[in-house]
Amino acid sequence: MVKSRWVKLKPKEFKVGERKWVNLDEWPTRMKPSYDSKQQYEIILAEHVDELSDLQSLLYASNRNALLLIFQGMDSAGKDGTIKHVMSGVNPQGCRVSSFKHPTASEIKHDFLWRTTRELPERGQIGIFNRSYYEEVLIARVHPEILAGEGLKSDVESSMNNHEVWKTRYRSILDLENHLHRNGTQTIKFFLHLSPDEQRKRFLERIDDPKKNWKLSNSDLSERALWKDYQRAYEKALSATSTSVSPWYVVPADDKRQAHLITSRIIIEALKQLKMTYPSTGPQRLKELKSIRKELVENIKI
Repeated sequence: MVKSRWVKLKPKEFKVGERKWVNLDEWPTRMKPSYDSKQQYEIILAEHVDELSDLQSLLYASNRNALLLIFQGMDSAGKDGTIKHVMSGVNPQGCRVSSFKHPTASEIKHDFLWRTTRELPERGQIGIFNRSYYEEVLIARVHPEILAGEGLKSDVESSMNNHEVWKTRYRSILDLENHLHRNGTQTIKFFLHLSPDEQRKRFLERIDDPKKNWKLSNSDLSERALWKDYQRAYEKALSATSTSVSPWYVVPADDKRQAHLITSRIIIEALKQLKMTYPSTGPQRLKELKSIRKELVENIKI
């Protein structure tokens, strides 16, 4: 019953089409839940986690492809929580999470893709970026002083409207993602779409719960005041960089549980599309395994 109900929700419902303009006002931040209770949510999520675990083992064993998952969203959109819940059953040996905050002095001296390129997953691995190189066309677009700090010309004060700067960066990002695809890495990008009202509620929770006080900084409030600028930056980035080989998915994030279910289903379908198989065992190896089995069965004691 749970599975038959869930299949009504398709990943394509959240997928940004290639060369399609994104108006975030037209994308919901909340939808009717596909679960009836917390218990049912936990059952569905557990099924997804188990399936993800099996697919990740297959990815690791086949050693032909890699999967890069990128999570973006406003503060408190649920990036950390989604990664934690969705990837809870994945073998750490085959998965690595990289978080990208303000670049260091050393990182600023390099091109804007350098620090994230160093963390790309190898074949057989799942790489997860909690924020990513997309920050360089998001926060840098809202705060032009960042570009000046990266050694670019200081005449980018009107960065929101300096189209050539961003067209160039979009092109660099697409070149990278196309290169990764040609070499076996599938890139899936998630924008956790949060409403300003829900963000306000989550900020208040962080203030009222002593265990969450550390999660809120003064800068979170100042960034919230720039909400419309960030929405514009996201709309432009999603519109320019969602492709058939590295798509964006806009995930309604006001309901954390629903976001977890949507995200996990999208990842499962992406892994299935890789059409992976376990390494085949040739006749000679089968003969060797048969011999080893015989020895183990006949020689019980060491």
